[in-house]
Amino acid sequence: MLHHTAIENKLGELIRKGEITLGGYKKAKIYGLLSCSSGKRMKKENRVFFKDEKEAIAEGYRPCGNCLPQKYKQWKDQQT
Repeated sequence: MLHHTAIENKLGELIRKGEITLGGYKKAKIYGLLSCSSGKRMKKENRVFFKDEKEAIAEGYRPCGNCLPQKYKQWKDQQT
């Protein structure tokens, strides 16, 4: 997991190289696509990035209901 403020100058490069594929909101522990409109609205200090879904889940994050609705539904069904 990488914090936005720590990699701000290298963010584009890391995305192009495929070292970052997902973004996350550290306060609510939610991960989603880099193109998600919800993720683009958050403050930089609350943003984190992941190489893949496996890393996000290992860090205790859940899927975004906005950009990953099917994965969110699966996660939600497992909670009950």
